[in-house]
Amino acid sequence: MKYIVVLGDGMADEEIEALGNKTPLAYASTPEMDRLSKMSEIGMVHTIPDGMKPGSDTANLAVLGYNPKVYYSGRSPLEALSIGVPMKETDIALRCNIVTLSEENVPFEEKRILDHSSGEISTEDCAVLLEAVRKELETEVYRFYVGTSYRHCLIWENGSVVELTPPHDVLGQVIGQYLPEDEALARMMKRSYDILVNHPLNIERKKKGLNPANCCWFWGAGTKPGLDSFEEKTGKRGMMVSAVDLLKGIAVGAGMGVCQVEGANGGLHTNYEGKVEAALKALLEDGYDFAYIHVEAPDEMGHQGSVEKKVQAIEYLDGRVIKPLTEKLDREGIDYRLLVLPDHPTPIRVRTHTADSVPYMLYDSTAPLAKDWIYNEKTGRDSGKSVEQGYQLIEYLFHKQ
Repeated sequence: MKYIVVLGDGMADEEIEALGNKTPLAYASTPEMDRLSKMSEIGMVHTIPDGMKPGSDTANLAVLGYNPKVYYSGRSPLEALSIGVPMKETDIALRCNIVTLSEENVPFEEKRILDHSSGEISTEDCAVLLEAVRKELETEVYRFYVGTSYRHCLIWENGSVVELTPPHDVLGQVIGQYLPEDEALARMMKRSYDILVNHPLNIERKKKGLNPANCCWFWGAGTKPGLDSFEEKTGKRGMMVSAVDLLKGIAVGAGMGVCQVEGANGGLHTNYEGKVEAALKALLEDGYDFAYIHVEAPDEMGHQGSVEKKVQAIEYLDGRVIKPLTEKLDREGIDYRLLVLPDHPTPIRVRTHTADSVPYMLYDSTAPLAKDWIYNEKTGRDSGKSVEQGYQLIEYLFHKQ
């Protein structure tokens, strides 16, 4: 038996009038999920523990079977694991987004944050910009590391876990009240804008109609994490397939394998087919029992506030990930259990994460059910099936219920 999670990050949403009062998941054309849902268990799962902030960090830990209230030590330290950052016990890791701020002639504190991802900037371009920042701001106390796309890392030696605001939570707002209370961090953010606003690469981006990547934004502070071995916890040898450092970092910390898929970038136009190929190779050739296929695109489109693109991301998940995955496994005669779900909602209305429960679909190729339903948020609620502790859901996948 092989086990697979296909996770559409931020895929869950609210009903939207422009979609005929349907959610993007209910509206999207998803023939493969529709087919599987008629043979699957559908329900709701609460992935964000009460009292914790909704995020891909806490939610994906839960989906992988780790109670966030026990294992969570901050988002950025998990990303630091992914990119091989050497962390000491006294270090604090912070996410360093390269964001787009408005460039009107007002004091820095009165600028607005326009885009948390700088137009999904490439890793190659962002590395050039981060190097310019590093040359002027890096010290023995503050060290910068290149991550993926707009997502990078700052290590603060002997720092403290300070409260910082995620940029995607305050899109369109004036930044003054959201700047760090720590003077050194706030000063570096302001100085990074001065360094980047007229950088040649950003001048070229603006000429092309692209959002400039003109400021560092620090958030997600935390200490060095300590996760138990996934294989020892579950008895399953697992492989992570994701473009984003957070998920790869969780996998590294849990002792799972990590795939590097060329062209996988966390955006709408990622290498979906390459992710499927990597997961199938792990399962069918390399002896892995479990593959976790993470697709970031629905979440990014939710942050952008684009209904059309979020629907498209869900359709890509269905047609370019789930369909070729199940076709190959069925063709090879492989027994498998497949869990499809979001980690959290990223509603178009708010353009950030919420802590609401999300729908899951669990399909078993050896014991298909006979159901007359379609996988979406309403069906999940109407099913009457609810997993209140998200970290217990993986036990359902591994057939221990």
